[in-house]
Amino acid sequence: MTGPAPARGNPAGPAVVDGVDLDAVVTAARSCAAVDDLCPGPWGGVVTYLPGLQVPGVRVASDHVVISVRGRWAVPASELAGQVRAAVTRLVGGRRVDLVVADLTEATGQVPARVQSEEVSSWTTSSPGGVPGASSSAPITPTVAVIPPPSPLASPNLTSSGPVGRPHG
Repeated sequence: MTGPAPARGNPAGPAVVDGVDLDAVVTAARSCAAVDDLCPGPWGGVVTYLPGLQVPGVRVASDHVVISVRGRWAVPASELAGQVRAAVTRLVGGRRVDLVVADLTEATGQVPARVQSEEVSSWTTSSPGGVPGASSSAPITPTVAVIPPPSPLASPNLTSSGPVGRPHG
């Protein structure tokens, strides 16, 4: 007898770790406007391993859940975190939600409506005379460390034969 197909297309059945439905958490996080997708991070540190299944971008611990995302360009990190936490908090059983912004999408040149145009700019630099490869920095001014002479009151008289700090004479 064949039963109904597992929910959310997971052939191994529901992905649940310590009472946290990972499929629901992934769906909720991906639904956030500031999130492009979930990702395991540069070294694959945020992944849940289950028999026959890997869930990149979510790791469940006893007291917290780590969610690693690729955020959308020009969205402030605080807004991104607020969206993700609001979406997943009810799904994680009272655990703290830690967010890792592992990557950002490429800049599209479009400015989101909530961001002023002067806040988003490209990181181009100008060079003298428009010559490619020329330094765009101001001329370098060499600096010299000035070491003041020791104070006669603060340094001991090393030429005296008597104890340090005692006047001789």
